[in-house]
Amino acid sequence: MNALIVYAHPEPKSFNGAMKNQAVDVLTAAGHQVVVSDLYALDFEPRGGPVDVTSLADPEFFHYQREQIHAHANQLFEPALKAEMDKLVWADLVIFQFPLWWFSLPAILKGWVDRVFAMGFSYDLRRSHETGVFRGKRGMLAFTTGAPAASYVAGTRNGDINQLLYHVQYGQLHFVGLDVLPPFIAYGASRASHEVRAQYLADYRDRLLALDATAPIDFSRSAQVT
Repeated sequence: MNALIVYAHPEPKSFNGAMKNQAVDVLTAAGHQVVVSDLYALDFEPRGGPVDVTSLADPEFFHYQREQIHAHANQLFEPALKAEMDKLVWADLVIFQFPLWWFSLPAILKGWVDRVFAMGFSYDLRRSHETGVFRGKRGMLAFTTGAPAASYVAGTRNGDINQLLYHVQYGQLHFVGLDVLPPFIAYGASRASHEVRAQYLADYRDRLLALDATAPIDFSRSAQVT
């Protein structure tokens, strides 16, 4: 299996860094090929726009989706962005490793989605969700939160974690055809004891070793958030 880890944290010694390292070690030891896109180390540009392409179809008026389609058809994506797209094509599994900031992805990771999931390359009017470009590939969120698990259930101020993640798991990953595996969440990692963190890493190891037996999230109409 080819595994891509898209890693978004500015501090290598963070617990997100430890989770990323755990995934690299466990998957590599299991015989898989692993590539890490460390977005901060790469100084990845999160702002999508004319910078995405080496030549514009219409220099007078920038229309993002039209330019993405044109760039895909004519191999005009700028080299750093094209490299990330090539990694996505190569991967059988994509793990997104990040801290949950403002109930969503850090800006640098959202920018990766904005630019890499380009129209023409990863979706078009005929190919999305069940007919998505990347059907057969799997995606999974692995992240930390600042608050404990009890803060992310229905009826609390933070709300149900599954509803909070819906726009990412369904609206982004599933949209391009990925089979979305249940997320691995390290709740309250920044305030957790050494023992709790060690248990998180052990649990994450077990999850990674059981990927083949893990069923994707059911996004049928009956399972969708209302």
